[in-house]
Amino acid sequence: MTFKLSRRGLGGIAAGVTTVGFISTAEAKSMDDMLKEGTIRVGVHPNSPPFSSRNSAGDFEGFDITIASRLADELKVKAELVPTETAQRVPFLVADTIDISLGGLTRNSERAKLIEYTVPLHTEVMGVLTTEAVDIKGWKDLNDPKYTLIDVRSAWTIDWSKENLPKAKLEIVDSSADVVRGIAQGRANAMVENLDFFTAFTKNYPDVKWKILGEMIDVGWDAIGVQKGNYGLRDVLNIVLFKLHSSGAVDQAWNKAFGSDPLMKVPAQPYF
Repeated sequence: MTFKLSRRGLGGIAAGVTTVGFISTAEAKSMDDMLKEGTIRVGVHPNSPPFSSRNSAGDFEGFDITIASRLADELKVKAELVPTETAQRVPFLVADTIDISLGGLTRNSERAKLIEYTVPLHTEVMGVLTTEAVDIKGWKDLNDPKYTLIDVRSAWTIDWSKENLPKAKLEIVDSSADVVRGIAQGRANAMVENLDFFTAFTKNYPDVKWKILGEMIDVGWDAIGVQKGNYGLRDVLNIVLFKLHSSGAVDQAWNKAFGSDPLMKVPAQPYF
């Protein structure tokens, strides 16, 4: 699959989007127009491995890139990759800067007022990663000053831990790899996070007896974002996703990118 890399999104806020909380709506490109042009504009995060990031050659790679390729192949169009930061995903859809958004777009009611969602593409399982050396039965047991939690700087789960586990100590580091390293080296006892994004790093420490608590805290359902009212594109993507889930292609792409199977798989859904 050949990708076209767009420079859209590199200049900040998209046209038609203000900075005071109001998002104006651009006319959504119809699916027929997209097919005639032969291109689907796919919003991907410029630096969010293993979802999407640049390799040593400067090309994008990762789970979202594989999925973008499969979607484009099914639609018989080319994928134009548009660098899209986390905060730009919904504004770029609304402003018609991109046709679809990937990048761990969790469904919620506020976003649903502004965009359409396909059926889920993957999940985000929030839970506890620790080791056999930590004797706890559930996440609430971590609310104790003898335990140190560790998380990535700016992660939303930091505030969640401060609110729900206020007695625990908290160490902040710069990357997902640093989080797992901190637990492996004994500087921290556990992390409370979206586990799928961290488990691949545990393989760097085969001598550590890793443990994921059976009690899950939350499950986010991440779908493909589509412009509001573009039901034609949304419905076709839903049919494509049924094929990709049924064939195991989504799980295979996940395993290749993350180094492990999804903690909670998305069942193929023939009806939507």
